[in-house]
Amino acid sequence: MHSVRKTPTLVAAGAAAVVLALGATACGSGADGRRGSDGPGGPGIEAVPQVPRVLRSIGDGSTADTGPQPGQPEFHRLRPGEEPPQFVVFSWNGAVEDSRRLLSEVRVAGERGGAAMTYFLSGTSLLPADRKDLYAPPRHPRGTSDTGLTDRATIADSLHELRLAWADGSEIGTYFNGHFCGQDGDAADQAAAASAGAGFGTDDAAGPGSWTPQEWAGEIRQAQDLTQRWKTNTGLGALDPLPFDYPKAVVGGRAPCRTDPPGLPAAAKAAGFRYTADPSGQPQIWPSRTDGLWHFPLQDIPVPGRDVETLSSDDGFLSVQSGTPDDGTEDQEQYAVWGRQMHDGLIAGFQRAYQGNRAPLVIGSHLESWNGGVYLKAVEDTVKEVCGQQDVQCVSFKQLADWLDLQDPKVLDRLRGLDVGQAPKGGWDAYLRGAPAPAAKR
Repeated sequence: MHSVRKTPTLVAAGAAAVVLALGATACGSGADGRRGSDGPGGPGIEAVPQVPRVLRSIGDGSTADTGPQPGQPEFHRLRPGEEPPQFVVFSWNGAVEDSRRLLSEVRVAGERGGAAMTYFLSGTSLLPADRKDLYAPPRHPRGTSDTGLTDRATIADSLHELRLAWADGSEIGTYFNGHFCGQDGDAADQAAAASAGAGFGTDDAAGPGSWTPQEWAGEIRQAQDLTQRWKTNTGLGALDPLPFDYPKAVVGGRAPCRTDPPGLPAAAKAAGFRYTADPSGQPQIWPSRTDGLWHFPLQDIPVPGRDVETLSSDDGFLSVQSGTPDDGTEDQEQYAVWGRQMHDGLIAGFQRAYQGNRAPLVIGSHLESWNGGVYLKAVEDTVKEVCGQQDVQCVSFKQLADWLDLQDPKVLDRLRGLDVGQAPKGGWDAYLRGAPAPAAKR
């Protein structure tokens, strides 16, 4: 994936900064009037969704068992000849609520549009800058991260939004930790890293594309540990826990950068993951499973007005438009054009699947306001436009895996036999009741 990192504000360590951050969060996350209480049923304009009460505190109380996740759809195995739903997955890299309030913006947009989404959270996003040495990345110095680290106020606000997202039925996945790209990245990666003041490696041997399964296992374990110990690491012990048991709830993730690291699948499977949201692209066809792990890549979709396709992501469109995030001094007159082009491209990809092979559409985005925020708006407009349509289900990756696991493998093989945009000849009933399935595409 053309992955450009989330760059939360870096706050200098020190007693004064710590006192200010703790003071800002003493009453829970987010003091502004648009938010409700951290506790279920608390006062505030934003009263729903309500976080379930804690049934069992886990570890230091950073996470908790609150029972089955609310808002989960009831799926069934396709009946003979039944047309499959059109699934759409909206996913967000770098789930952080910083001063721009973009996480809350897209969370509310998903709720209003009836879309469960997947939010990929880095373990280091819950690690304050003054505790950076708790993270030991593979092949990089201890305490370094190409995302930058953040402050306690931002961590508290992020936790608040993640609680509400989970309570509304959305998924929290992992974005792992340090987001080191090296030469795996593109120009947008490097521009974002430079703007964050983060060191950007240029040695492929240090990048995650070359990490061994054992190194990936360590990265996964640290993401879990940092999430399960945020209270200890931040000192924000009075805040409510994340309302889920991490090993049970976090069943997949998206690797940084543009490559699918060969060392990741074995480590992901050993960690109990059910899927990887592969950051590279493939045609709009039905997903496959290898060695028990579903693979949900980004997809190649049309770029309206150009005879090319790009990844179904904000930075996919950015790469064929401005190339790097515009700093606001040039091309401002192009913002509306670029946003409309991304929106129309997402709709074109949706329609190609909806009227054709019904392959799930996967859309990946960052919580960034690149090029005037037009990419964020394009995704929000797409949510409003597609999620209420007949036979359309806007789901998380976990929910998509749930549906796929219910299906007859022979039916899935038939679905994988359809090419991009290819509607079944003779209709769905004839196709799914027809001849023996072709060999599955792997």
